[in-house]
Parts: sequence; structure tokens; C-alpha cells
Amino acid sequence: MKKDILFVIDSLDIAGAEKSLVSLLSMLDYSKFNVDLQLFSFGNILEKIVPKQVNVLPPLSYTTFTNRTIKHSMQHVLSKKAVQMFFSRIRYSIAIYKKDYHNTKRAILYWKSASKVIENNNKKYDVAISYAQGVPTYYVAEKVKAEKKLAWVNATYIIDEEDIAFQKKYYNHYHKMIAVSRTAEKDLLERFPYYADKIEVMYDINNPRLIFQMAEAGNNYQDSFHGIRILTIGRLSAQKGYDIALQVCKILKEKRIHFKWYVLGKGPLKEKIKEDIKRHQLEQHFILLGVEANPYPFIEHADMYVQTSRFEGFGLAIAEARMLNTPVVTTKFDAVYNQMIHEKNGLVVDMNPEAVAEGILRLINEPELRQSIIHYLKQEKKGNTEEIEKFYQFIG
Repeated sequence: MKKDILFVIDSLDIAGAEKSLVSLLSMLDYSKFNVDLQLFSFGNILEKIVPKQVNVLPPLSYTTFTNRTIKHSMQHVLSKKAVQMFFSRIRYSIAIYKKDYHNTKRAILYWKSASKVIENNNKKYDVAISYAQGVPTYYVAEKVKAEKKLAWVNATYIIDEEDIAFQKKYYNHYHKMIAVSRTAEKDLLERFPYYADKIEVMYDINNPRLIFQMAEAGNNYQDSFHGIRILTIGRLSAQKGYDIALQVCKILKEKRIHFKWYVLGKGPLKEKIKEDIKRHQLEQHFILLGVEANPYPFIEHADMYVQTSRFEGFGLAIAEARMLNTPVVTTKFDAVYNQMIHEKNGLVVDMNPEAVAEGILRLINEPELRQSIIHYLKQEKKGNTEEIEKFYQFIG
């Protein structure tokens, strides 16, 4: 008899947790599982590559309601439930108005505002999985019935004592908390030491066959540029260190390096980054490409992949660049040594513009180092599909 499994995630936009989930779904044995997927945001790019065996559940009524404009929402306030939804939305908007809250705090405020008007999932599952911290975690804890509940934690926490107390109420409902790296595990243990017995580690799955196939299909760079192509993939947010990247770009330009730095991603800092590009006169050097469902041809055809993150739960894009034998320059965020070996499979540098620029220049000016890194990458074990066995153990 097949097991019924529910996965819940905010969206299938281009980001590490989302790509990790799609990879995991691509490897499941659907002769053994019926899989439902609940999203809170729809119409994002990775939805196109969800396996056809996965049943994507319809939008929650509150999700549909909040997709309307405020004016349009007011026109649809015809029932007691709609009135409650409307005021929940207003409360959340007021709570975050002009506040620079991090994602954890925003998720808490969202759930405090909206939880009472979000409907339950009335199906009984064998296993329910929140595949991201925040709203998916609260939803599975409070709105889903399941014999076993698992909470994925794929980012490091920025959280105070009040927020820890809030999170604890929901993590109490879970049988296991799955950290995506040893660093994420350490971070969880520091904040939630009383959950030591149920914290496990499972790295984000990299399916090399899927990535190699996708690298040979789809679009890559559409210009006719013949210099050094640098690539970064990531949400346009403070976490990813785009302010550092732009300073590095200035340094490379001043040194008259023949390069273009391409960025795949979208996010809240898009307009700020565009302003900074213009202010520093980097329009010909720092190119925002938006999002692509298939980033792998871009990785494969880049001369190097550069990550300027301040923190990461794991760093999935780095793992994908390594898989495609593209040399990496990355900042020394906490989880970086879960996969990087300095001067072997890439360069790990201090978290400042001068150090990142120096790393890039080394890959440009030291061809023997570059070739040594590429040779090492080609010999590295590709992917970690064996992690699927851990998943089967967790849901067993």
C-alpha cells in the first residue's frame, strides 16, 4: 500500500531549497508513494519541472485572496470569512510597513496575522514535510494531520529569544528536524538544544544526471562577448552580499579586466542594485539576467562561479557549479567548508571586496591554478544521490 506524503514550501521560485525539493521529487519511487505538494505562491519557474506524478494542490483561499489588490479585496468582502481575511491582511501590512525585518520575523508576523483564516488540510497523511522554515513549518504543525511530521531547515537562523519561544510551539509538533548541513545542525542545536534527539542531517540532493541533461538544453548567454564570464546565482537580498559583488566589480573594472559579471535571480534589492550599478557606471559589466528555469547552461559556459554570501545553510549553487566543473570563488561563510577545499576545488576568501577580487584575479592570472582546480573538479565524486536513502529512513 502506498504512503501518502505531503510536502509544503513557500513557492518553487529559483532558490536553493526550491531546487533541492525538485531534485528530491525527481528521485522518489512513485510506485511506493502518493505525493501532494502545497505551495503558498504560484506561477514560479520551477513548477514547470515538477514530476508529473506529483499532485500540486490548489491555492489556499487566503493565498487567492491576498493575490488581489487591496481595492479588489475590499470589493470581495461579502462574507464573514472574507472580512476576517481582509483584516488579517491589513494587520500584516501594518506590522511590516517600512520595517526591515529578516525573513524569520516576517514569517512569524505573517502567521500571527493570518493563521486563523487559513484553512486546514483535511486529508490524513502518513508523512507531512515542511520543506522550509517559517510559514511552511507553522502550516504543517497547525493545519495538517499526519502520523509523522518532518521539518527541513535549510538556512541559518537569525532569531531572538522571543522568536525562539514562538518557534518552539511549532517544532514541538515535529518528529524530526532535518538540517541540510553540519553548520545548520550546529546552528539549530545552539538555539534549540532541547531538540538534540530529533535533529538529523541530510544534505540537499544533487542529481548529476538531471543537471547534466539540463546543462545541455535551454538558453545560455545571448550576447557575443568573448572576455571573462563571471556568474552568480541567488536571490537579490542582503544575505547574498551583492554590495560586496558590486565593489569587486568596480575593482576589476579599474584594473581594466575584460569581463562581464552575470547574475541570475530576483528579489527585494533589485531596484537598489540597479541604482548602484548605474551610480558606479557598471552597466556594461554587472548584468542582471532575471530568472531562468534552467540555470545550468549558464553555469557550464561561465569561466567562474562567484558567491559573495554572508551566510548560507549549505550553498547549493556552489555544489552545482562544482558538478559542472566550473571553478568557484566564494566568501568564507559558516557552512562553506561543508563542500569547499581551498585551492583544490575552488578558492575560499575573506568576506570583503578586496579578498574576493584577489580570488577572481588569481583564477584569471594563474592558469596553472585554474587548470589544477578544473582537474580536481573533474575527479570529484559527482552528486550525492545516496542521500535519498536517508530520506527513506526518515519517512519509514
